[in-house]
Amino acid sequence: MTSSFPALDTRTPHGAGPQAVLLDMDGTLVDTEGFWWDAEVEVFGALGHVLGEEHRDIVVGGPMTRSAGYLIEVTGADITLDAVRDLLNAAFLRRLERGVPLMPGARDLLTGLAARSVPAALVSASHRTVIDRMLRSLGAHHFAATVAGDELERTKPHPDPYLAAAARLGADPARCVAVEDTPTGVASAEAAGCRVIAVPSVAPIGPAPGRTVVGSLAEIDMALLRTVAAAPVPRGATGTAGAPAVP
Repeated sequence: MTSSFPALDTRTPHGAGPQAVLLDMDGTLVDTEGFWWDAEVEVFGALGHVLGEEHRDIVVGGPMTRSAGYLIEVTGADITLDAVRDLLNAAFLRRLERGVPLMPGARDLLTGLAARSVPAALVSASHRTVIDRMLRSLGAHHFAATVAGDELERTKPHPDPYLAAAARLGADPARCVAVEDTPTGVASAEAAGCRVIAVPSVAPIGPAPGRTVVGSLAEIDMALLRTVAAAPVPRGATGTAGAPAVP
């Protein structure tokens, strides 16, 4: 298959393209947002609680602690946060064993970035055990860095995950393009000062300064990445100031 990425001259001047591309995982590269919801329905069902669809948009894209805590609160389930997180991770991992479907365009995007020597990082609210399992399908060699939700004190929608990813790549967040599928992830990337390409999965995401909305990863090529990278830094972004300590 012919890549949609034209040859990238690594000697191009400042501002000609992104210094790095920072990618969310669930719902962005892999079609697993439904997996998480199914796991939540299963776990809380076993505890005697039926989850209505009205809760789905609230928990999608959020960190495990927030989502699990919210579901415990609204259901009144008699279980600790640590215990329910373990159950949710286990239920999710069982689903991964059946196969991990990639989102349309994900494989071409990753191989295109690698072929043009554009560093990529995986930035997820999922725990490290989940990310490491997912990397078997995505290909760990595609990523110069990965950031998991249980590795930082604050995860999405705070800027910390994207600031940490940029720091691990030695990149300026303002010269990075983040690719996200949820409002929570978009808020995190924009707070870090990144330009954002949103590919909405479950919840709608509208356009905004410094943000481009597309229907599929298949629409992302080097021309679009250059255009997005050249967009003004979103007002109010944290950027490199206030970056967290990176382990």
